[in-house]
Amino acid sequence: MTASCPENPWATPEASAAREARTEAVRTGPPRNGAVRSAGPVVTELRLSAFASHRGTVLPVGPLTLFAGAGGSGKTSVLRAYEALARLGAGDPLDEVFPDPAAYVPERAGPDAQGRRGFRIGCTATGPAGPVRLDLAVQAEPALRIVGERLTGGGETLLTTALRDPRGSTVQAAWHTAGTVPVTRAPLPDDLLGTALLPLRVAGTTEGQLRVLAAAEQMVVALRSVFVCEPQPQRMRAPVPGGEGRLRRDCDNLAAVLERTHTQCGQRHARLVAATAAGCAGTVRGLGVERLPDGLLRAVVERDGGHLTPVGRLGDGELRYLALALVLLTGPGVLAMDAAAEVPSAMQTLTVLVDGLDRDLDGRQMAELLTLAASVGSTGHLRLVGTVAEAAAARARGAADATVVDLGP
Repeated sequence: MTASCPENPWATPEASAAREARTEAVRTGPPRNGAVRSAGPVVTELRLSAFASHRGTVLPVGPLTLFAGAGGSGKTSVLRAYEALARLGAGDPLDEVFPDPAAYVPERAGPDAQGRRGFRIGCTATGPAGPVRLDLAVQAEPALRIVGERLTGGGETLLTTALRDPRGSTVQAAWHTAGTVPVTRAPLPDDLLGTALLPLRVAGTTEGQLRVLAAAEQMVVALRSVFVCEPQPQRMRAPVPGGEGRLRRDCDNLAAVLERTHTQCGQRHARLVAATAAGCAGTVRGLGVERLPDGLLRAVVERDGGHLTPVGRLGDGELRYLALALVLLTGPGVLAMDAAAEVPSAMQTLTVLVDGLDRDLDGRQMAELLTLAASVGSTGHLRLVGTVAEAAAARARGAADATVVDLGP
């Protein structure tokens, strides 16, 4: 049975130094309604200490963040690092997160005396426990493994891991206890994020243990509340089976999700129709689905006089625009993602990652999407992080509420 789609998607539990100097964050204007306070823990900084083309890169992440730069500037790598941290926070094993780990070892990085090469990434999550930092060192060669992890908060080191036996499959972990034993030590797997394992290993009986748990849970919730959206127009045109009411990252089951929003989410569906009318050519009176003789669903756009246009006839830009608007107007319960179900949705903030946000979009569509993202994000329940080709163009297209980070040529 398909889960319900409440009008408020957040109301239920469904739910290197040189390079750093070149990284300039340009805030294009103050938020129209003041600073946006997030409903739950969020990632506020990314650190690519040594990852792909990045060395010592520190990047701010705000409610609406656009990483800009020409091809080869490393903007896609930024989102790849963010997604990797999110997946590790959700408990995914290292080899699934990095199927080709050598691709992320910085160029010209030679092996050490033991023939090892790797990369380092990290982030800061801000929430009730204050700023909490996570830093991760990953060995890519000769064998993929996490060789070092550090979780810090409140001026204290709360968790550290280190590789003690290169021949084994574990790392030695030490976390803050502040009891009769100041530090607890235990082995942890070298292919999983230790921070994500702490809620299962820490008893929470001392003040120190409670601080460790609060920091770890804040980081995990911030990382898990991520949906990666990669609309593929060529896959969105074909009819789909019904009953698949959770939107996948490539948005190929758009029709099934539109059927769900049309029947169960009246207010949000009406807002989606208005957004579609603002970003697509011609008159748009409605959005719906047709059930074909073979039982498959086809998404349609309603025009004047009740004329129906299959969405398969829309251009690539229009399809991408429609899919992105749908994502911005829905919540975790309508998106195929592993949200932190143990935390009430009202205490989470969804972050949507979109590589090539401006791909195939004209200036009007881009401006409408940014306006929509700022409007929806003003409640503190949604953040949008994307990449665009040009910083100046993004600012010119109405990104008044955005943090535009220019990664240069």
